[in-house]
Amino acid sequence: MSTNTKIQAEKREETKHSAIRALRQSGRTPGVVYGPDLGSIPVHVDSKQLQAQARRGGADIFSLTLSDGKNVQVLLKDIQRQEGRILHVDFMQVSSSKSISINVPLDFHGTAAGTKAGGVFQHQTTELALSGLAKDLPNILTVDISNLEIGDSITAGDVELPSGVTLDSSPEEIIASVAVPRVADEDVEADEGAAPEGGTDAE
Repeated sequence: MSTNTKIQAEKREETKHSAIRALRQSGRTPGVVYGPDLGSIPVHVDSKQLQAQARRGGADIFSLTLSDGKNVQVLLKDIQRQEGRILHVDFMQVSSSKSISINVPLDFHGTAAGTKAGGVFQHQTTELALSGLAKDLPNILTVDISNLEIGDSITAGDVELPSGVTLDSSPEEIIASVAVPRVADEDVEADEGAAPEGGTDAE
């Protein structure tokens, strides 16, 4: 999915730790933009603009304007974070005709039916690996969990994908489930470990 977002990137001449630290302190985030037409170019961008773009997630394609004025269509391929702050980012040039592979976040929608009976909803992953043309890849995948009863699970292969998009994750991978309540488990263990009624007669 494309947006009209444009972010100005400045070429990064210095790669020493002290220079990178100074960039971050000035409100800039270091990164690299790479692609078949570019090679690999170290850059830095405005941290606030980058944070706003990162919140869009997934395959949100936007324009990165380089120092020479060239506009490159990119997406965020890899983000390094520390306590919510972006420390470094990789911008990957995208092609309108070549398939790409990305991790797309999952949005679990609804309330699992089994939780009303005391079950515990659990998600085993927060994203799936997908491949396809950038224009077809979603920013996020919505997963309806409302029909999950205790003992039920949803696998990666159960998730409906847009036309033209393929699943790279294992289709058997469990992404969410409703487990038996822990209290019930503890009660069973307590019953099994309890002494028989009446116990042993004291002499």
